Amino acid sequence: MKTNKILALMLIAAATTASAQIKKGYTSLFDGKTLNGWKRLAGTADYQVVDGTIQGTTVMNSGNTFLVTEKEYGDFVLELDVKMESNVSNSGVQTRSHYDAAGYGGKGRVYGRQCEFDPSPRDWTGGIYDEGRRDWLYPLDLNPAAKGKFKVGEFNHIKIECIGNETKTWINGVPAGYVIDTVDASGFIGLQVHGITTEAQANKKVWFKNIQIKTTSLKPETFDKDIFVVNLVANNLSAYEQQNGWKLLFDGKTSNGWRSAKGGGFPAKGWSITNGVISVAPSDGGEATNGGDIVSNDQYKAFDLSFDFKLTEGANSGVKYFVTLDEKTQGSAIGLEYQVLDDERHPDAKLGRDGNRTLASLYDLIKANKQARFVHLPGNWNTGRVVVYPNNHVEHYLNGVKVLEYERGSKEFKDLVAISKYKIWQNFGEAPQGHILLQDHGNAVSFKSIKIKELK
Repeated sequence: MKTNKILALMLIAAATTASAQIKKGYTSLFDGKTLNGWKRLAGTADYQVVDGTIQGTTVMNSGNTFLVTEKEYGDFVLELDVKMESNVSNSGVQTRSHYDAAGYGGKGRVYGRQCEFDPSPRDWTGGIYDEGRRDWLYPLDLNPAAKGKFKVGEFNHIKIECIGNETKTWINGVPAGYVIDTVDASGFIGLQVHGITTEAQANKKVWFKNIQIKTTSLKPETFDKDIFVVNLVANNLSAYEQQNGWKLLFDGKTSNGWRSAKGGGFPAKGWSITNGVISVAPSDGGEATNGGDIVSNDQYKAFDLSFDFKLTEGANSGVKYFVTLDEKTQGSAIGLEYQVLDDERHPDAKLGRDGNRTLASLYDLIKANKQARFVHLPGNWNTGRVVVYPNNHVEHYLNGVKVLEYERGSKEFKDLVAISKYKIWQNFGEAPQGHILLQDHGNAVSFKSIKIKELK
């Protein structure tokens, strides 16, 4: 009898401990004993319950595998603990995701936004990836302060907030990714075991536990100040962006804030504004021979500039900064240029030195170091970004990935100018302030979601 009482007390204590792990207002998605409420999709990786965790194990040539909830969720806050055995592969948690049984040649595919677990040297854990569809939405180059927070071989606490159009992630309490997106208002939650192709990656394990979800009485948690937001709603600023100093340079409807680089008002021809997009019309492929370049009315010193652009095949254009309009030129106005170019079809990509006239490069000065997977082909939208810090450190980004950086006015910068087409301009690129310019190079190119934040 005494033994039975002790056993009963132990069971009560264990139950109390287990229930104490569930936060107030949350519901557990994993009972610690079975995979009830979950199903495997896509690949053939193994999922088992081991010591109160869901243990996923990589399998050679299986493709990505997902253990997904049978139930779908709309708005929620999800919290869980994750441990990865090694850094030879990655993992993640799908949110508001879906399954296409016919995808990938009939093998099926899962698609939707994923909070990534990436223990590789690039360290993008907490970034947001659009599995099976749009690739990376929020590479963690956009929030380097969140790098280094995920620890291999240890359990890490993950929080994912999906409320309305906003998805936010935290890694061990540190804000990581922030995306505003209008697709997928609901869908399943999935635990990924990544597909592998080498023996070194085989039989590697990832563990998930304490998986809890809250779906009622939701209140968005405030992100730290000044974290970059990927806002996929065209020509829109969220309340968070506005509070952190962002302003639209293009309102999506009018030419307000822009004028011809040649003086006067907005060009009477060559530029159009339709369906939230501002476009330059094709002409003869020459610089500023039709509508001409347009510049912002205001000038900027230190800033964070983000813009979406869409090329047509073979097109050439650019976004210039620190444009003073003081130089007398026959073609485009002079300034530091974020190159906008179809590298595959326009001959300019093969001119200059070592590729320094290719897409996202600092035109004729520094080549962008980019991977093909982060370049969206003509006819698709890309996102460019230029950050100029008050200390004159400058960075270029393409689709969220940092592709180059330099020090404006440094000896290295001056040396590059001295062997470039800009050598004839005294103190080129060193003006204390200047306009933002959208270039007319005679090819059809479109822009939207042009926004800027002044830095101090």
